[in-house]
Amino acid sequence: MPSAAPPPDEAIRAVLTGLARQRGAGRSFCPSEAAQALAADWRPLMPAVRRVAAAMQAEGALRATQRGAPADPLTARGPIRLALPDPRGG
Repeated sequence: MPSAAPPPDEAIRAVLTGLARQRGAGRSFCPSEAAQALAADWRPLMPAVRRVAAAMQAEGALRATQRGAPADPLTARGPIRLALPDPRGG
């Protein structure tokens, strides 16, 4: 049986935004938390979640880090964290 189509980007964006706001400034979350909020079979959603997170980072709506350093959600290998952008620009 083929897997279901991923949710629309708008739904992914809403979940990412909600998690970031829920955590608040200075706190991060794993993209897998967004995927898990969207579907029970969440692993296939990870590429779409990272793609939307990358677009949001380009817009300045999120920031991605890996081991504390800035990261590109599309090219980073391994776990990343997402958070609200630092209002101080750091």
